[in-house]
Amino acid sequence: MNREELERVLREWEENKHLLLSSVFTSSPTTPAIRRAMEKVPRNLFVPSPYAFIDRAIPIGSGQTTSQPSVIARMLYLLDVEPQHRVLEIGTGSGYQTALLCELAREVYSVDIHGNLVREAAGRLKLLGYDNCHLKKGNGCYGWEEYAPFDRIIVSARAEEIPPALLDQLAEGGVMVIPIGGPELQFLTRVRKTKDGMEKEVDIPVLFVPLIC
Repeated sequence: MNREELERVLREWEENKHLLLSSVFTSSPTTPAIRRAMEKVPRNLFVPSPYAFIDRAIPIGSGQTTSQPSVIARMLYLLDVEPQHRVLEIGTGSGYQTALLCELAREVYSVDIHGNLVREAAGRLKLLGYDNCHLKKGNGCYGWEEYAPFDRIIVSARAEEIPPALLDQLAEGGVMVIPIGGPELQFLTRVRKTKDGMEKEVDIPVLFVPLIC
């Protein structure tokens, strides 16, 4: 994509983003920082128009989807990212959530098992000028040990239980948000790591693709 095409995408976003964000901001809890990030990041760079302006999950190839924006907003709210945080994202997908995290955090480390998705996401993030994200193809169940511990971990795929490696890589006092459950139903789960183990809070029911281990 050249500069002229990017400018067209950005203009389209500015003209139409209210169609998406008015729905997201009324259906999900947010913070001013999350709203600023979602207003800035052009979802239509990551998924085709007109689907970019609809609050729904969109297939992105390789049997994967990019999550419904209102669910992403809720996960970011539960994650409670602060500007000084280092965040591990499991499931790069289209890179849309990665871009939002880049707006919220100091550093973002994102892992996806599908190399083609990682390459495409990296290109989009580069176009937008993000230099605080690091992407790699890898098995998300094992995290990214080289850069651990992380202040926050967000998992965009369902698991029946929390992968032990991810809990190990979460800093004490850190927070992880992950969909926990079986194939037909999961619940967003917020995990805080303590010196004695972890504290879990169960949130809304959701439906995610499986975490491939």
